[in-house]
Amino acid sequence: MAATNQQAYRVFGIRDYALYFTSRTSVNIAITMLSTVIGWQVYAITHNVLSLGLVGLAEFIPAVSIALVGGYFADTYNRRYIIIISEIVFFLCVLTLLVITTQFENFLKLNGLGIVYTIIGLTGFVRGFLGPAQSSFASQLIPPEMFVNASTWNTTSWHLANIGGPAIGGLLYAVSGNANLAYFTIIVLILNGLFFISRTKNYPLTQKEKSEGETFISKVKEGLHFVFARQLILGSLALDMFAVLFGGAVAMLPAYAKDILFLGPEGLGFMRTAPAIGALLMSGILAYNPIKNNAGYLLLCAVGGFGICTILFGISQNFWFSIIMLAGTGFFDNISMVVRGTIVQKYTPNEMRGRVSAVNALFVGSSNELGAFESGVAARYMGLIPSVVFGGVMTLIVVAIAWFAAPKLRKLDFTVASELV
Repeated sequence: MAATNQQAYRVFGIRDYALYFTSRTSVNIAITMLSTVIGWQVYAITHNVLSLGLVGLAEFIPAVSIALVGGYFADTYNRRYIIIISEIVFFLCVLTLLVITTQFENFLKLNGLGIVYTIIGLTGFVRGFLGPAQSSFASQLIPPEMFVNASTWNTTSWHLANIGGPAIGGLLYAVSGNANLAYFTIIVLILNGLFFISRTKNYPLTQKEKSEGETFISKVKEGLHFVFARQLILGSLALDMFAVLFGGAVAMLPAYAKDILFLGPEGLGFMRTAPAIGALLMSGILAYNPIKNNAGYLLLCAVGGFGICTILFGISQNFWFSIIMLAGTGFFDNISMVVRGTIVQKYTPNEMRGRVSAVNALFVGSSNELGAFESGVAARYMGLIPSVVFGGVMTLIVVAIAWFAAPKLRKLDFTVASELV
């Protein structure tokens, strides 16, 4: 049965969640803008698809290296303070990029992009702390019966950012002819996010939840064991990781825009926006028709649909068909995000959510940043179009394996008790 307007938006009746959502959306827009602007700027300087893969790798390595530490901090210290400190450091990174591109752009062209990759690496380090703190803090703001509703809106926040961020970043780059105005706008968005998160109340962990006296190693081991001992959690994270690792074409969009579809930075912005438009459409559907029964079956079918859209995008040389296929990838991927987010919230106790979110970040980071590197290498040695088609085929193979290897995931039903995990 479809939800009413009141049920679809009921989570926003909680003041602190509304503030959190506003802050998170603003910072997410800043993050996606930065990704678009950095990608175009790097490719404009190097004209090398491998350099786009290196951008993803530069962020992936520190994000993955620090993720478990970030999860430990989120389960030990005040999550709201971690969010604020992380966003301040992110602000300083973007401010540094603005100074470099306004004062030393010729230096970058003559001496390489080492300093840019270093700053990107620092933003990855920051996100290793920010992600687990954000995810676990959200769960403290709402009662358990709102987890599915909140998970839908949390993914909507990211998709809104993926619509606004790339489009705004691409347009600002095109209008100004460089990255300066876009970097300044990103800084304003981060400050806006800091303002709203600072207005939320503190929700410190209890002494029992912090498990004081346990060592860092023991708490990390406990978090890893919790995930790997539960087929639903592990299966959903692994499915997303391997599917997007092979099937993610987003990292190659600057090359597709420039060399296949012959577009400028504004065209790249619209291409980066297309998956989020599809995802936002699905978010609207799920807000009124929340996933309850047959969640696992829908998850696997959706990842399969993601792979098919990736293949069709890879062979397309028509702008509008490419846009539709990219929107299709977002449409189907949104189901995966909502189901995965609900699993992590629904079946994880509060004192474990930081560490479980960190493991989630490891899987997501692998599928996105490492996937960007894989896409760059594959495009370099297989060719741009064959590499994307290959990735989509591999996604379908991953779905087939998960169908038989993870029966509990396939049979997932949110109306069934948690012992099935």
